[in-house]
Amino acid sequence: MMPENISRYEIRRLIGAGATSSVYLAWDPFHQREVAIKQLEPDCFNTPHRGHLFRQLFLNEAALAGKLVHPHIAQIHDAVVDESIACVIMEYVPGGTLEPLARPGGLAPFERVLEIIFKCTRALDYAFHQGITHRDIKPANILLAAPGGSDIRITDFGASLHSASAATQIVNLGSPAYMSPQQVREMPIDHRSDIYSLGVVMYQLLTGHLPFETDNNYTLIYRIANEPPPPLIGYRPEIPEALDAIVRRAMEKDIDRRYQSWIEFSHDLALAFRNLAVEFDRESLPDTSKFQSLRGIAFFREFSDAELWEIVGFAQWNQFQPGTIILKEGEAGDYFCFLIAGEARVKRNGILLDVVAIGECFGEIALFAAGKGVRSASVEATAEVRLITIRANALRHASDTCRMHFYKAFLEVLATRLSLASSRIANSEAGSFF
Repeated sequence: MMPENISRYEIRRLIGAGATSSVYLAWDPFHQREVAIKQLEPDCFNTPHRGHLFRQLFLNEAALAGKLVHPHIAQIHDAVVDESIACVIMEYVPGGTLEPLARPGGLAPFERVLEIIFKCTRALDYAFHQGITHRDIKPANILLAAPGGSDIRITDFGASLHSASAATQIVNLGSPAYMSPQQVREMPIDHRSDIYSLGVVMYQLLTGHLPFETDNNYTLIYRIANEPPPPLIGYRPEIPEALDAIVRRAMEKDIDRRYQSWIEFSHDLALAFRNLAVEFDRESLPDTSKFQSLRGIAFFREFSDAELWEIVGFAQWNQFQPGTIILKEGEAGDYFCFLIAGEARVKRNGILLDVVAIGECFGEIALFAAGKGVRSASVEATAEVRLITIRANALRHASDTCRMHFYKAFLEVLATRLSLASSRIANSEAGSFF
C-alpha cells in the first residue's frame, strides 16, 4: 500500500518499483518543489546475509547528500536512515531513463548519442575530482531531464567508491553486462572502470545491443574478461569510423590502452561531433558544441563545468554575415560578445582602432559603465562571424560564483588592455624622442 507521507514529504504517486525498493514522486512543502524518494522495502533490513548490504548501499548514497552538485548529476537533497526506514530524497528528473534509447527500435541520431555521452563524461569527471567512482554506470542509471532531449542526470551512487572514505568498500555489486574486465575479476578499480562501462552504454545506444549477450553470468564474465566486443558496424554499417574508434578505446580490456582520463574521452567525443557530416540549424546548435566553445576560450579558463553549463543555458549563439554592424557607436547596449569564428573590426568615427581576435570579448565597457551605457565604438563583421552574446539581465540572474568569475575575468581583460595601451604610448614617446 502506498504511504501518504514519508517524513515531511507528501507522496503523490509511485514512479517505479523493484525487488528491494520503490521510488515515489513526492512534494516537499518546505522547499515547494517536487522530489523523488527512493525507499528501501522494510523487509530488506531482515534479509539474511543481504540486510546489512542493503543498508550499507543506502548509507553510501545518503553520505553524498549535498556533496555532488553538478548540472548532470541528480542531486541528493536529504536522506532518512534508521531502524525502521531507509530512504533517499533526490531531485525529480521526469524524462525517464536511457533504456528506451538502448533498444533496436528506439535508437537516437548519432549527434544526440554523442551529446548524451559527452555530458556523462563531464559529470563523471566532476565526480572523479570529488574522489568518487560510480561503479554502476548503465542506461537505467542515466536519466533524461525531458523526453526527447539530450540533457541528462546520472543517478544511483549507492555502489560508488569513495577515495576519502575509511569504510570497507562494497564489492560484488553492479550490473555484470556493463562491468569492466577489472571489475568482473574483482581487481582494484578506479575511474577507468567507469570509462569502460560508459563505453558499453555508448555501444548499446549506437547499436541497440549489448556487446556481450549470453544466457548466464558465468559465460558473460568470461567473455568480458577475454573476448573483444563485436564490431559496431555488424549491427549498423552506417556508424562512422570515428564513433567505432571511440567505443573500442573506451572498452579496451588492457586498462593502460583505455582512455586514461575523462578529459581524453570527452575531447574525442567533441572532435567526432564537429566532424559528423550533419548540418545543424543555427538556432539549435547542440549544447555539446556550445560547451566546447566556452571551454576553448581563455576568458573562461577558471570557470567550473557547472558554471559553463549554466552559461550554455542563458547565453545566445549568433551568426552574422560580412558587413553586419554588430555594435553601433553612440547606441546604448545591454550585452557583450565573444568572437568564436570569423573576423570583426573595431572602428570609431570610421577610423580603424583594432581587430577582434577569436576568443576575445567586446562590448562589456558600455555594459558596466555608470548610468546608461553607450557604445564608444562600432564593431563590424568583415567575414562571416559566430558570436556568443550575453545580456546584462541574464548575468544578473546567474549564480554568485558564476558572476564572480565573470567580474574577475573582466578585470584581467582590463589589466591586459591597459598594459598594452601603456606599452604603445611608451613606444610612441620613445620614437618621438629619438
